Amino acid sequence: MPLSRRALFGSVAASLFALSETARSETAPGAEADGFTLLEARPGAIPLQPAPAAPTKIWGFGGEVPGPLLRVKLGQPIKARLVNRLDQPTALHWRGMRIANEIDGLAGLVQKIVAPGESRDISFVPPDAGTFFYQPLVQPFSGQQLDRGLHGVVIVDEPQVIFADSDLLFVLDDWRLDNASQIIGDFDNPADVIRQGRLGAVSSVNARAGMQVLTFQPGERLRLRLVNAAGARIMDLSFQGGDLKVIALDGQFCDPFEPARRALPLGPGARCDLLLDLPPIEGQSCKLILRGETELPDVTLLEFQTKGAAKPPAPPILPPPQNPLLPAEIHLEKAKKLDLTIEGGWTKATPAGFKPSGEALRRTWTINGKASTGQDGPPLFSVKKGTPVSLGLVNKSLFPQVIHIQGHVVRLLHDHDDGWEPYWRDSVIVPPLRTKHIAFVADNPGKWLVASAIMDHFANGLAGWFEVI
Repeated sequence: MPLSRRALFGSVAASLFALSETARSETAPGAEADGFTLLEARPGAIPLQPAPAAPTKIWGFGGEVPGPLLRVKLGQPIKARLVNRLDQPTALHWRGMRIANEIDGLAGLVQKIVAPGESRDISFVPPDAGTFFYQPLVQPFSGQQLDRGLHGVVIVDEPQVIFADSDLLFVLDDWRLDNASQIIGDFDNPADVIRQGRLGAVSSVNARAGMQVLTFQPGERLRLRLVNAAGARIMDLSFQGGDLKVIALDGQFCDPFEPARRALPLGPGARCDLLLDLPPIEGQSCKLILRGETELPDVTLLEFQTKGAAKPPAPPILPPPQNPLLPAEIHLEKAKKLDLTIEGGWTKATPAGFKPSGEALRRTWTINGKASTGQDGPPLFSVKKGTPVSLGLVNKSLFPQVIHIQGHVVRLLHDHDDGWEPYWRDSVIVPPLRTKHIAFVADNPGKWLVASAIMDHFANGLAGWFEVI
């Protein structure tokens, strides 16, 4: 069968997500009689690596990776039933979704932990269209649960669908496996905690290792929804071939642009929507490459090949409508200004073989000199609803940091002038020994995390919270 906008091929666990009108129906895999989608966190096994490798034992929603795709139109509710079949507590974070604090806040700080054997019904109407991510958020188990495969994707369709011949979802991940294709259980490894975090040598697309080769007609326009599901890796993605435009970052639409040097870094949990116009000639290809890190080599994740008769030229890419719920301006002159200084981890003075443990491990990383679980201590700051906030993210460590601002989206300010980048983000990459400034309007009441999106750093001190009253 050829791919089309009218047909949905495979399940949520298939190696290729082809999204279509069928996926927008009210009945979805995992739907229960009362309209809730079952998110049952439990063990399972998946064919992560090609045969003859054994299936990899994982934790997943429904025993699959990724979990059920939740897809609604803007204005429709998300209804999910979280059931915990694990032997440790869990809770859900709806990454990038600006929803109520009691639904999305850190377990233990705001929402209640879901203990083994317990369940919780979750229902809300997303305020924004876009591509989002659901993941565990419970200290100190988030990293292990995420790295074992416990996550999924939410798509909230925009009212006027952006034209593409095919709408494709690719969940990118890395895995640390042994020779038997099983996940190595060295979570909270001090060597990972004091450095970049837990990196895996096996990369995957939609929980399948190895390069995926996909064939389309020449000239087709593809909408690529990329999600970084890794617990620590900042995915340095590079694109070869075709005409490429970014149309959304972290779930918020932006004016279309070609990324500098056709490269795009995605931190853990980050999402990007792109339009890729394939070459109009048969026999051409476009590639998505994951650039290597430390001892890891470059890996080609996806190759799009052209075959058959050419499609008519696609219409011009128009700017998506601006989100009317986000501020057109942020008045920096009225902003609450604060620096958050990040310190910790390995330094050139660290003794060889240094392996902190126990409470010392939990204090590996600090914000403004204090290690936190994100649940303890006073807030980093407290502001009234509607107050502009400007934060300096001062990274004094030797490793890149990814800082997530929960419950809000932010503008990345320019390094050398008073402007800001023309897109919204829910997390920001801060290079080693550098400072990045962000600004946002604190318009979502509650207690919200400011924390590392790198799970090993988050669980070991690099967290805090702020309050909007």
